[in-house]
Amino acid sequence: MNTARVQASPDKIGLIAGNGVFPLIFAETAKERGLSVVAIAHTGETEPSLSEKVDDILWIRVGQIGKLISYFKKSGVSSAVMAGGIRKTRIFEVRPDLRAISLLARLKEKKDDALLRAVAGELERENISIEDATAFLTPLLAGEGEFTRPLKKSEKEDVHWGWSLAKKVGLLDIGQCVVVRNGVILAVEAIEGTDATILRGGTLGKENAVVIKVCKPQQDLRFDIPTVGPETIRSMIEVKASVLALESGKTLILEKDRFIRDAKAAGIAVVGFLDTSFK
Repeated sequence: MNTARVQASPDKIGLIAGNGVFPLIFAETAKERGLSVVAIAHTGETEPSLSEKVDDILWIRVGQIGKLISYFKKSGVSSAVMAGGIRKTRIFEVRPDLRAISLLARLKEKKDDALLRAVAGELERENISIEDATAFLTPLLAGEGEFTRPLKKSEKEDVHWGWSLAKKVGLLDIGQCVVVRNGVILAVEAIEGTDATILRGGTLGKENAVVIKVCKPQQDLRFDIPTVGPETIRSMIEVKASVLALESGKTLILEKDRFIRDAKAAGIAVVGFLDTSFK
């Protein structure tokens, strides 16, 4: 069913907000660029304070795709970004509307990337394009090299060994993060998310675990970019993990100054690598 819409504005951007501070940072940056931000927020996921940082906002439940599209069309939104994740455990609480039910029925697989591409396809059929949020946040992307301290020889060996493992896990669309130590796999990220993976792997490794977070080989950065922040460092401190290896240019660092300060204070080596470094 077609929904009436107002004339789209080039000075307006839609924001499909998940959890964490990423949506807040995006909204602030977009506003600084003179854009009007129209947000879709998810009940139980999105920070309530987002309401104070955008021009308009609609709260929906996960799975209300028809309501999302209708709101953007009525608001004159022709392009939007996805910022922040939805906890994977929320999949068991989804209450899909008729449009979401129709979409799910057409999907042959329900993996993360397939679901996100399908949602983007629904929006694009309504002339709402999904843009890459990182285009607004380039200074927050991890660079190449050492952020805190150099890697020790054993740490470097674990990073080199674990990197290809993390890429293989990503290729299977399981997760973006692995935790290793001395050539032993301690944890692989699945539905629980990165912080829980760090806590589980770090606990098993006792201390000095090496955390590797990469971009999935097939990942579309419009939908899901690897993200770390002070919470990541707090989780590492809790289990005395010693290294965080990130894929440069494809990992977003939230609250970057605080992130680096906390990592330095804890003696954690944070290092950015290009994927080509391991080819």
